[in-house]
Amino acid sequence: MLNKRVLLTTVAAAAFFAAASASFAADKITIMVGGLEKQIYLPFMLTQQLGYFKDEGVDVELLTEPSGVDAEDELLAGAVQGVGGFYDHCIDLQSKGKFIESVVQINQAPGEVELASNKHPEIKTPADFKGLSLGVTGLGSSTNFLTQYLAVKAGLKLGDFTSVPVGAGDPFIAAMQQDKIQAGMTTEPTVSRLLKTNEARVLIDMRTLEGTKAALGGTYPATSLYMQSDWVAKHKEETQKLANALVHTLRWINTHSAAEIADKMPKEYLVGDRDGYVKALEAGKAMYTADGVMPEGGPETVLAVLSGFSKNLKGKTIDLSKTYTTEFVKSVK
Repeated sequence: MLNKRVLLTTVAAAAFFAAASASFAADKITIMVGGLEKQIYLPFMLTQQLGYFKDEGVDVELLTEPSGVDAEDELLAGAVQGVGGFYDHCIDLQSKGKFIESVVQINQAPGEVELASNKHPEIKTPADFKGLSLGVTGLGSSTNFLTQYLAVKAGLKLGDFTSVPVGAGDPFIAAMQQDKIQAGMTTEPTVSRLLKTNEARVLIDMRTLEGTKAALGGTYPATSLYMQSDWVAKHKEETQKLANALVHTLRWINTHSAAEIADKMPKEYLVGDRDGYVKALEAGKAMYTADGVMPEGGPETVLAVLSGFSKNLKGKTIDLSKTYTTEFVKSVK
């Protein structure tokens, strides 16, 4: 009888400690990023590399898709809890009756560059895009939004050119080399790779705040952690942990050199050219916010840009206050 009681006590104790252990286990969150290797999305992998997600007690799985629109689809399908993508999707989706919000605003400039192939010296401004095939990461992506805006602003109609989804990195480069696209919008490190080989030149540079304001008329909040609004409302504790980790990373970026940041990234992200990667990061480091807070006037600029070409927004009233929140980033200690 004694042995049986000891056994039952042991089993009960084991069950108790297993339950306790489970309650302290890290929360599992999956974040889909529109190209983890791109410098515009660097803070997500850097947060993982620095161990800040783990420090917050949250188990984050980072997945990658070639374009932000693919990541958005995964979020809407409920396959992931968060997206590392451009804030403009929050406005675009509200026009379709779907509510998502930027929880941490990571970039205050797009970090995008419109490149023209050096096989086509006749391309000098977006007004010359008529009849051309233009590279974007994906149809419905932020690169596509920005390309359409720049072309319409230059006097063209949406039917005057063709957007070709070519992703970034090697596929983008191959498309330009093979003349499948004559110009295209991409980010670092793809930009520096094509400039280094003299296969392309810069038409419009939105890697800096100054260049962004010149091209788009104001500060353009881009990369963010965005999530479905109803999920955020039901999971405030997990959302706060994610905000804590990412804001700590943004502060770390703000106080460390481009070389120190590069040393923390997976080696394959440097695509065999550490010096070029560091140089590009050094030039574009100011695109990251220092605190994750939405820049003042930014949402209005994004709405104005999207309204310049998007049929989705015609006749719609957008409540910008529902497209982002500062509740979590302002609570980071």
